[in-house]
Amino acid sequence: MYTAAQASSVTPVHFMPRNGFAEVPAAGAPLQAFCSSCHLKDLCLPCGLAGIDVERLDGLKFARRRIKEGQALYHEGNSFGFLYAVRSGTFKSTVTSRDGREQVTGFNMAGELMGLDGLAHGTHASGATALEDAEICAIPYAQLTELAAGGAALQQVVSRLMSREIVREHSLMLLLGSMNAEERLAAFLLNLSQRMKARGYSASEFHLRMSRAEIGSYLGMKLETVSRAFSNFQQQGLLQVDKKHVRIVDHAGLTRAFEMRVQ
Repeated sequence: MYTAAQASSVTPVHFMPRNGFAEVPAAGAPLQAFCSSCHLKDLCLPCGLAGIDVERLDGLKFARRRIKEGQALYHEGNSFGFLYAVRSGTFKSTVTSRDGREQVTGFNMAGELMGLDGLAHGTHASGATALEDAEICAIPYAQLTELAAGGAALQQVVSRLMSREIVREHSLMLLLGSMNAEERLAAFLLNLSQRMKARGYSASEFHLRMSRAEIGSYLGMKLETVSRAFSNFQQQGLLQVDKKHVRIVDHAGLTRAFEMRVQ
């Protein structure tokens, strides 16, 4: 349940209007962010758009905000008004069960959008919390849809983003419904590897920003099962693991561990 205490912990995000002045507390105005000059434009909202449409996005002058590790960007039940593009850092999305337990529903990194869960009912169906110091762009949804109404290309982009979220949900259902523990972990690590590579980072060596417990919550596994699966992969020579630092030693072998069930 969303509470007043939670409200005080949410990071305020303010839209940078077209006149270039933001209605923000005197403590610190947000930086302006332009899609055309962003290093993540090929992964994020402008992906696939031509010059004129990117220039139209620039006209919105998105607000950039820094989010501290452990701080909530928004909570489950908050009013929906923005989509959030991750510029740097990693976030986890969570929902709260009736008995108060937290369930991780996803992890987002640079170049990915959050907040689409608020489209259906006007409130966020999940919360988002930074797993490390991060930075986001706040995209005002009303202004985005108004802009999209003037061009088919932008409409297609918004539709594609929604479709990507549906695909993400279906992938999670596959993980939880048809795979054993090691297959789930292999699929999770391979997915992270692909996402790292798309961002120009190493596909075989990376630092996990999420805890073993958070991975287990996402994959529907107990903490002990996650730790045991990591140990088994290490013993098989597929991984080298040092706390949160992971190196994929045998990418083909890890892929086989995943493909055994999905073929």
